[in-house]
Amino acid sequence: MKTIWTPWRIEHVRGEAPVLEGCLFEPPGNSSHDETFLLLYRDRKVLVLLNRYPYAHGHLLVAPVRHIGCITGLQADENQAIMEMLQACVAIIKKRLSPDGLNIGCNIGNSAGAGIADHLHFHLVPRWDGDHNFMTVLADVRTIPEHISATFNQFLPDFINLISLNSIKHNDPAS
Repeated sequence: MKTIWTPWRIEHVRGEAPVLEGCLFEPPGNSSHDETFLLLYRDRKVLVLLNRYPYAHGHLLVAPVRHIGCITGLQADENQAIMEMLQACVAIIKKRLSPDGLNIGCNIGNSAGAGIADHLHFHLVPRWDGDHNFMTVLADVRTIPEHISATFNQFLPDFINLISLNSIKHNDPAS
């Protein structure tokens, strides 16, 4: 018998997870990254979080910094920043995790499956052949092979590099 170890989920399972004040996609402070909030990247237009309750190992969330619920409300520069970040995230996931494929999606509205409908966000879900087996089908349980902190620390150097590159590109240290 194999053990499935996902200790960071126990608060969620028990219903004891701390209630966040405000929006998940608006972590407090101005830091470009913060492991407490699983914030890998933040600039003036876009942010990237590691999903605390992932569908699969390395599941990322990309959102505009501005609180907006629908893609139709994005300004052109926000749209461009999100698409560029989605591309960068795909490259980082491929480099660090070597998945066989990726799902990228956006659920707009509660009826479409958005868990947080009032702040637009995109899911990037790495996939491997045979990654979800009988556990998901029979027990509604997902297996995640690595502790979330280890995944965060594996991704972080690439996102710090992006922050540096974008600061140079925009000639603005707070970009």
